Amino acid sequence: MLTREMLKKRVPIIAGIVLVLAAGAYFAFHGAGNEPIFRTDKVIRGSINQTVTASGTVNAVTTVLVGTQVSGTIKSLYVDFNSPVKKGQLLALIDPATFEAQADQARANLGAARANLEKAAAAELDAKRTFERNRTLFARNLIARSDLDTAETNYSSAVAQVAAARAQVEQQKASLKTAEINLKYTRILSPVDGIVISRNVDVGQTVAASFQTPTLFNIAQDLTRMQIDTSVAEADIGKIQVKQPVDFTVDAYSENTFKGTVSEIRNAPITVQNVVTYDVVVKVDNSDLRLKPGMTANVSIVTARMADALKISNLALRFRMPAEKSGSGAAAAPSAPPPDQKGTSIWVLENKTPKRVPIRTGISDGTYTEVVSGDLKEGQEVIIDSLAKGKQNSSPSGPNPRFFR
Repeated sequence: MLTREMLKKRVPIIAGIVLVLAAGAYFAFHGAGNEPIFRTDKVIRGSINQTVTASGTVNAVTTVLVGTQVSGTIKSLYVDFNSPVKKGQLLALIDPATFEAQADQARANLGAARANLEKAAAAELDAKRTFERNRTLFARNLIARSDLDTAETNYSSAVAQVAAARAQVEQQKASLKTAEINLKYTRILSPVDGIVISRNVDVGQTVAASFQTPTLFNIAQDLTRMQIDTSVAEADIGKIQVKQPVDFTVDAYSENTFKGTVSEIRNAPITVQNVVTYDVVVKVDNSDLRLKPGMTANVSIVTARMADALKISNLALRFRMPAEKSGSGAAAAPSAPPPDQKGTSIWVLENKTPKRVPIRTGISDGTYTEVVSGDLKEGQEVIIDSLAKGKQNSSPSGPNPRFFR
């Protein structure tokens, strides 16, 4: 057994050992207090999509505004909102009483013009007979020359009267045709097969087509095929091409992602407050009829896609190695990279030591960037941030960060 004196002799030895171990552990883990702490992320392999984002409105591919060419009072309505219609189907009827009366009047005027034509033809025949008779008598020296001239003048006048009467008949035919067309326009017919999106009139309402054609119905020709009219900024329009795939969402189905295809890039610029955009039309299949006209779509146009790319976090591209401390305590400027390492480069950890690696990058999706060439391997640690000792990182964190001294 240990005596009290023996314990007194060993206590200083044990305390010394504990202090040495504690000091070693402190310096092993904390060093001199100026060693940086690095956050890293792994180089991974996977698909990467470069996209251009925009917003737009879902519309039917073909929308027809049905109006009226005549003024009057709506007598009857035969369709309503969401009614399916066929081409030539009766949609509404404008009170035809006034137009029927105009057509009857034009028809009566035509009859009178035809009667005048017959009267003029009879007068022409009589004048012709008189002229022929006087010409025979003048040849026998039985009448004076003036009588023959008078008969010839009357005949020419009768011929002119017949021509005028015939023109009057044609004029009245045109007036009758106009009246019948106006009467026909009182029947509002569907120009296409489709669905009534909106109805803007009610029975008893008066519509006036004097200066501007009023819109009575809005008909979507085919709601199974829709299009999105998006506004793409001029900085991104050069990346857009026809037949590029498109992913988009709408607020009504925020959990679902719909697919589409770029079908048209319109050259007409749209300038709003000195901001220039271009209309890019996206065709969409709407067989399930979930998309409705007027919905706001958040569009992502895939301009480039790599299925099996070596990629790194964009934080690694933005990382800069902190300056080393000089002997006086001031921060020394970081040394310039060697000539063969200028350009895009990142920092990797090899045996817990930072190493600069030049790379050439490809497409980016905003979070990851493709590495086209460079001395990088899948699973390698790249530095994305540096933390001061004892302080927490204030920069945005990357996925699965790792900490090293």
